[in-house]
Amino acid sequence: MQSNTVAFNNPDDCEPSEDITKLPFTLQDLKAAIPAECFQPSVTKSLFYFFRDILIIGLLYAVANYLDSWYFWPVFWVMQGTMFWALFVVGHDCGHQSFSKHKWLNDLIGHLSHTPILVPYHGWRISHRTHHKNTGNIDNDESWYPVSESQYKEMPLVQKLGRYYVFLLAYPVYLFKRSPGKEGSHFSPSSPLFKPSEKWDIITSTALWIGMVALLGFFTFQWGWMWLLKYYAMPYIVFVIWLDLVTFLHHTESDIPWYRGEDWTFLKGAISSIDRDYGFINHIHHDIGTHVAHHIFLNMPHYNLLKATEAIKPIMGEYFHESKEPIWKSVWRSALSCHFVPDTGSKVYYTSNHQK
Repeated sequence: MQSNTVAFNNPDDCEPSEDITKLPFTLQDLKAAIPAECFQPSVTKSLFYFFRDILIIGLLYAVANYLDSWYFWPVFWVMQGTMFWALFVVGHDCGHQSFSKHKWLNDLIGHLSHTPILVPYHGWRISHRTHHKNTGNIDNDESWYPVSESQYKEMPLVQKLGRYYVFLLAYPVYLFKRSPGKEGSHFSPSSPLFKPSEKWDIITSTALWIGMVALLGFFTFQWGWMWLLKYYAMPYIVFVIWLDLVTFLHHTESDIPWYRGEDWTFLKGAISSIDRDYGFINHIHHDIGTHVAHHIFLNMPHYNLLKATEAIKPIMGEYFHESKEPIWKSVWRSALSCHFVPDTGSKVYYTSNHQK
């Protein structure tokens, strides 16, 4: 197959120049198969999903406050935490500038979606951009990337426990410390995550985050720690579990390849992801499980991903990864089998001591 160079531009500053020598399709092949309207955001649709989530969150708070029953609180925590996660996905579109064609509106809704759930919008947006620009690259990916076998053997016990056994609570730690082997905070303009030109974006997000923490502190002072637990802390924990669960499952699978060095390309990394089926939750969290198409085309609104996925699957064939396995089985299996990759090799796969 002859080398075919394709440049793909998107508003996330990801401008990969693909030299495809081993894949039977190019980025342009995939783009050409997708209806052009899939790439066009609709402000009306995007705002509908934002306000829908806000309305449901408000109604849930009203019902919980009215009932104030310990029979209902656990149900409320799960439902509200799930809606926090749905709201995060709306902000995720904003971070990719796929919410609308207006950056000011994307950033406004991004802050309104992320600040209430203690996500620093710009800090996360920029680190997430790094993840997308380097997906599947062992050396440069930003989140949920594998460690080598030698690194695994040298890893302190506490770090192993955090990475492999309580990873569903990792997100708040990641915001302050990033992933193992990397340094930098999502709240500091001087973090290696950010360019000097992004200083004021980070200061803005951090200031808003601190303001939200202060507001929660004020409410806690007024109404007590039990208020914080019932109305915010428990839904927030459910949200964190959702975020870590879904992100883990997007990129952690024993038959998904990872790359080192020159063998990595943007397209190879982008298709080193997997679509998951979350059942009736799919629509609630905006079909975020349709992840392969999202990684290939970052500027596509979430509500067009299903149509785009059906268009590219015939072209990708065996290179398209999806799983219909129950989510709990996938989490259990991947948690046991995906601990590290070999120390050498340009194309490698997850393994674990259980498989050796």
